[in-house]
Amino acid sequence: MLESLNHLMSTADGNLQSLSALLQSIAAGDLTARMSGEFRGVFAQMRDDANATASQLAQIVGNIQQSAVSINAAASEIAAGNQGLSQRTEQQAANLEETAASLEELTSTVKQNAESAREANQLAIGAARVASQGGDVVGKVVDTMSGIEASSKKIADIISVIDGIAFQTNILALNAAVEAARTGEQGRGFAVVASEVRTLAQRSSGAAKEIKDLIEDSVQRVAEGSALVHSAGKTMGDVVASVQRVTDIMGEISAASQEQSAGIEQVNQTMTHMDETTQQNAALVEEATAAARSMEEQAVQLTDAVAIFKIDAGQARRADTRAAAPVAHLLNKVRSA
Repeated sequence: MLESLNHLMSTADGNLQSLSALLQSIAAGDLTARMSGEFRGVFAQMRDDANATASQLAQIVGNIQQSAVSINAAASEIAAGNQGLSQRTEQQAANLEETAASLEELTSTVKQNAESAREANQLAIGAARVASQGGDVVGKVVDTMSGIEASSKKIADIISVIDGIAFQTNILALNAAVEAARTGEQGRGFAVVASEVRTLAQRSSGAAKEIKDLIEDSVQRVAEGSALVHSAGKTMGDVVASVQRVTDIMGEISAASQEQSAGIEQVNQTMTHMDETTQQNAALVEEATAAARSMEEQAVQLTDAVAIFKIDAGQARRADTRAAAPVAHLLNKVRSA
């Protein structure tokens, strides 16, 4: 009986030593160690449980190792992608800033053009008003010249009548002188008067002829002046119409400039908003880059932490297959972004 008890104690001690060796290997990081040999009863169950625990722990550690490696690679690629995205975003922000500055200058120029167009429109309106007044004045001058022409013609007619009267008076004075000569001494005084009347009639006729010539010349000049005034009136009418057309065009230009100024102002506001959004995006990209770098460092620390464990190659390959799919999906998302 004592021998049986000693054999039992020896068997139990050997089984416990095998378990202790397994636990020591696990504690040392060797997850490939297993309990082997013949075990019976509770020790066989203990062996199976210990081996199952070691296998499951090796599988977990393998998953952690491969996931840490994959996460490290993904974090590195994400950080590199974010770095490139950050550079492009900064370049875009700089371009938008330059565009916004140029657009601001353009906005100022367009506003100045709109103001100049408005002032030019006011000047054109004033010029149209002055031209219209000038047209009215020329119209009055035309009417006045027409009146002068008519009056000159009437004066010419009156001078013609005076010339006719002087001619008739000259004839009558000549007849009176002839009749006075026939009467002899009694008609001498009357003959002298008739001679004086004839002289006055001749002088009146000469003066009337000179006045008639002057009036005819004046009438001709007035007619020429009237024709010129009529032509000037027509030209002034054309000028008024042209100025009115210019006024209409300047009004359209002024309205278009106002609309253009409003449109440029709206685009300027949009560009400013885009610039602010791009600046915010750049800040977010920098934060994402910092987060990716931090994740990369933590993945390295995790890799270093589980590197002390030793697992077999088969478990490592299975863990790599399971970890690759979600990491690849994550990298695809990063590339597409």
